[in-house]
Amino acid sequence: MQARKDAGITQAELGLRIGQRQTFVSKVELGERRIDVAEFVEICRAIQVDPHALIRAGERAGR
Repeated sequence: MQARKDAGITQAELGLRIGQRQTFVSKVELGERRIDVAEFVEICRAIQVDPHALIRAGERAGR
């Protein structure tokens, strides 16, 4: 996840912040595990990114 990298946070650190293991973060980033909206918002808060802004950026990148 580019947003995590931009925040300077490792997968292990993000895992600690959201109460998950590093492998959970890795699987999410590789697309091997889907997350629901609540998990998405929790991750965004953990990396201090506005969820709406991240969605908008993803929409722009997909065009």
